[in-house]
Amino acid sequence: MTPTSRRSNRPAGIVLAGGYSRRFGPADKSLARLDGTPLVRHVIDRLGTVTEIVVVSCRDDQRPGFERTLDGTSTEIRYAIDPVADQGPVVGVLTALDCIERPFVAVVACDMPFVDPDFLEFLFETAADRDGAVPTDDEGIAQPAQAVYRAKALEAAGRAAVAEGQPRLQRLLDRLDVALMDRSDLEYKPDPEGFINVNTPAELQALERRVARRSR
Repeated sequence: MTPTSRRSNRPAGIVLAGGYSRRFGPADKSLARLDGTPLVRHVIDRLGTVTEIVVVSCRDDQRPGFERTLDGTSTEIRYAIDPVADQGPVVGVLTALDCIERPFVAVVACDMPFVDPDFLEFLFETAADRDGAVPTDDEGIAQPAQAVYRAKALEAAGRAAVAEGQPRLQRLLDRLDVALMDRSDLEYKPDPEGFINVNTPAELQALERRVARRSR
């Protein structure tokens, strides 16, 4: 196997950033700063340690801000522009998949600044013989926006879901053979902070205070 072919088998990442995040208000949540760094940069800096390429799924009007924010990152960044704005994460995933040719992808929301790269690596290993590996929360609910998938299976499930008018990430799991991972019952214990997501300015402020206390 040549070095080039080995590289082509490395996983890719998809960051979902194209939603309007109405609970956050008029500002673009993905560019809101935590500890001086935009949320989307936090996610990509972590995701980029376990993937070769990261595709940012976003609206066309977001791209200039993302390009400025992500300038200088060591990860190869590509942009998948939503054909129609705010059509949901499944459409964003499908558009992103058109930009990459990798057997497996990690899908992560842009508002999870502490995503645990080691846990993603664990999910990639777990998903090797399945269509994916998806963690569950404390109530047993699957978390498809911090998970890994076999790219071809994910694309087929996504296209079928869109065709049937059910373009929700949760519904995709019904079409895939994924390993559901109970975080409390795993050999590898992920960082609990890795699953924190930011939905409102108040949640961002609370997280900022948390970071400040930790750095004292």
